[in-house]
Amino acid sequence: MTELTLDLTNPEGHAVEAMKAQTGLLDQFILFGDSITQQACSQERGFAFQPALQNAFIRRLDVINRGFSGYNTSQCLAALPSFMPKPSQAHVRFMMIFLGANDAVLPHTSGQDVPLNLFCANLKNIIQHPKVRAHATSVDRNMHAIKIILVTPPPVDEYQLEDSPNLNVRTAERTKSYADSCRRVGEEMDVAVLDLWGIVMKKAGWKGKDGEVLVGSRKRERSEVLGEMLHDGLHFKPSAYEVLFEATMEIVKDKWPSEDPEEANFNYVLPRWETAPWAE
Repeated sequence: MTELTLDLTNPEGHAVEAMKAQTGLLDQFILFGDSITQQACSQERGFAFQPALQNAFIRRLDVINRGFSGYNTSQCLAALPSFMPKPSQAHVRFMMIFLGANDAVLPHTSGQDVPLNLFCANLKNIIQHPKVRAHATSVDRNMHAIKIILVTPPPVDEYQLEDSPNLNVRTAERTKSYADSCRRVGEEMDVAVLDLWGIVMKKAGWKGKDGEVLVGSRKRERSEVLGEMLHDGLHFKPSAYEVLFEATMEIVKDKWPSEDPEEANFNYVLPRWETAPWAE
């Protein structure tokens, strides 16, 4: 059987002269985070973020879930070298970094808390990690530089957390401080920031006025919106994953329009069946 390699600069074209590719055929979209990311592939409750994202980029990118339940940024920084592929193995075109929910737990409670200054330093070290930066530039296969999407930790619902003893170590106010810091890190590092905290809070009716009590705090009336989006005060229901998906696709279209899977020039890696080669 003849081994065929396609000209990846013209994905809809015919197979070119046989040669062995040194990397995986499809570039990767890595989802790096904690339990909210780990659970993003589960369709037990309904809509799921990872399957939706994979469907959007089907035959263009492989969406890889690297969510680690319970992990904080210090643990994720230590884990990163164990899963991040070398460019010679697979090229990472997108990397979503979605951390902070566990860093933000109250000190002297679950043992997961990370001080705010260390949280910021960890995010910067993840973004600047040599294994991440190795995908920043490459001349092989006309690879695209890695595109990082930094997601702020989402709001919590203190009312629901009261019913979850293992999770009731978080507050709306403390989580906001980590979301604010995450946003600043993204600006400092010049990477795309998906302000999920802000998006959800806006949907929940928070105006951001001086002195306004945070939605999700027990100092304010219970939020129906947070109740519809979170199933235990922290983890997502399908509607929250839908918000994350829509915001992700919006940021891709806005910042990297040529990477929009609906863009006519962002073709399948392998050709459509009409022009696909047959085995000899």
